[in-house]
Order: sequence, then C-alpha cells, then structure tokens
Amino acid sequence: MSATPVREKQEMGLPVPDFTLPLISGGEQRAPAGFLEERQGAVVLFWSGLCSHCLRYDDYLNRFVERHPELGLVAVASRYGETADQIRTIAAERKLAFPIVHDPPGAVARQWYTQQTPRAFLIDRDRKLLYRGAIDNFKFPEDSDYQAYIEPAIASFLAGQPIARQETASFGCAIQSVYYILPNPL
Repeated sequence: MSATPVREKQEMGLPVPDFTLPLISGGEQRAPAGFLEERQGAVVLFWSGLCSHCLRYDDYLNRFVERHPELGLVAVASRYGETADQIRTIAAERKLAFPIVHDPPGAVARQWYTQQTPRAFLIDRDRKLLYRGAIDNFKFPEDSDYQAYIEPAIASFLAGQPIARQETASFGCAIQSVYYILPNPL
C-alpha cells in the first residue's frame, strides 16, 4: 500500500490518510484496512468517551454493524489527555460494543483535519472519502426537525448512487483546547 500524499486540505473522492493505532480492548494494532476487509466501506468516527455529544450516539454505534453489515466501523479516540484506561472504563460502564482505537497525541485527528468529536467519515474500500461531518443535526429521531446526515449518505453509497450531501458541519467537544492543557484550570 503506497503512502497517501500530504495535502493542504481533504478532498472528496481521494483517499484519506492511512493509520495504525492500538485497540483499547487489548493493544492490538489496527488499520482501516482491517475494518474494510470483505466490506464495501467503513465509517471512521472521531470520538471521545468524555464528550457529552458522543454519549448520545452509544446505542446508534452499538447497533451500527447490525444495521450495516456491509460496512466496517471504528471509533478513533483522539481527545487530548484521554487515557486508554479511562476509555476502557467508560466503554465497560456504557457497554460499548464497537471497536475503539486510541490516538493519544491526536496525530490522526490532525491528519484527517478533525477538531471535534463526534465527526464521521464514510470511506469506500479504497479509503476514498465519500462523506464527512455530523451523524445528524443532534436532534432525536422523533423530533419534527430531526435530520439524519450520515444515514442518507450510507444509503446512497450502498445503492451505488451519488451522495447528495457529502459534507455537513460537525459540532461537539474539542479534541484539543488550551483549557485542556492549562496548569491550573480556570
């Protein structure tokens, strides 16, 4: 596999950077190729166990592969200062069943131009970027103004149709903030 060239911005239809990170469940190193094996694509989600926005998606993520067996899923924990032990404890307490890899320095988040969690990326089996942004508009599905973002992108991709909305603004908790590194919190 050849190295992905460094770009000034991330472009739809081009491969996203590859990475290899340890699974929080046991230190085994995993790369996107492992989540793409025998699948049409994958969702790579920048995630944090400490992010209140990510908490809302626990059930969605736990049931993701059941709903989409043709897709892989991996959560990348990149939040500054979040340790593997913290993530393991949170995963056990919240009964998280999806794979989580740990990016403690946030290097992969920077390579993928990601500054907050949650932020989702839909890629094909060649790691080509198809969608990036929010999972939805942070409303509940029963709300009248609820709007799903990643599910329509997935449906279009799996149907072999162009994705109408390839990008949405994501929102959530900062991966790195000056407040995370102050010697004495304000």
